[in-house]
Amino acid sequence: MPTTASPASDREPSQLSLLESVQNTEKRFLAGKRDRGADLESAVRVFLEFLRGYESLDFAGPCVTVFGSARFGENHHYYQLARALGRSLAEAGFVVMTGGGPGIMEAANRGAKEGGGETIGCNIVLPREQKPNPYLDRFVEFDHFFVRKVMLVKYSCAFVVMPGGFGTLDEAFEALTLIQCDKIERFPVVAMGLPFWGEVQGFVEKSLLTEQTIAREDIDLLHYTDSVEEAVAYIRRGIPEKWANSLPAFRESESLSNETLGDGT
Repeated sequence: MPTTASPASDREPSQLSLLESVQNTEKRFLAGKRDRGADLESAVRVFLEFLRGYESLDFAGPCVTVFGSARFGENHHYYQLARALGRSLAEAGFVVMTGGGPGIMEAANRGAKEGGGETIGCNIVLPREQKPNPYLDRFVEFDHFFVRKVMLVKYSCAFVVMPGGFGTLDEAFEALTLIQCDKIERFPVVAMGLPFWGEVQGFVEKSLLTEQTIAREDIDLLHYTDSVEEAVAYIRRGIPEKWANSLPAFRESESLSNETLGDGT
């Protein structure tokens, strides 16, 4: 009878191949209680990963991170919307960061390159590796999801969330939670792709707000729009003054009233 290898998470580090050791770092870390030596090794790995992130993401200028699914092709409406957004962000003076993969990520990076801007891919090592898209100035990979999350929040002044899966929803709601709990300065979070996000908005209002698990003012933390011009203007109006002052002056066509930008709809 052929024998089946035990899952990597069940084996000691010395029993793992080099590839398994790299690929399953976070899985072993989250597998449960371990001896102190193993946890100390993980702590050192995490610390070094943070240091690598600090060095790799040392760039000038304000950065906007765009999230969204890797599954949309270049002919899809959401791909075209993300591409237009990336270009407008770059023309407005922003660095554009994504997960660095295909789909929405590729579209936003592609648009940013077309707009003459700097692009960054900030990826996570996954069992099914996704290749970096060809529109990146730099590409950084992380082993731990939580380290990547910290880097994205730390080095971004705004998030734009396009239609996506669990990962996109996770990033969006974690950012909103950090703002809600006053753990980070309030910065713009924009949802684009209204046919998709309209359903989420309905859930938030009909379930969370109705059951009073959030306050009414929390609804305004997420701004919904399918207008690239409005999204960029909303971001510019919402970022800290030190970043806003480093950007080129508004074009007249980008200007929106404070009332429009503040209503959160």
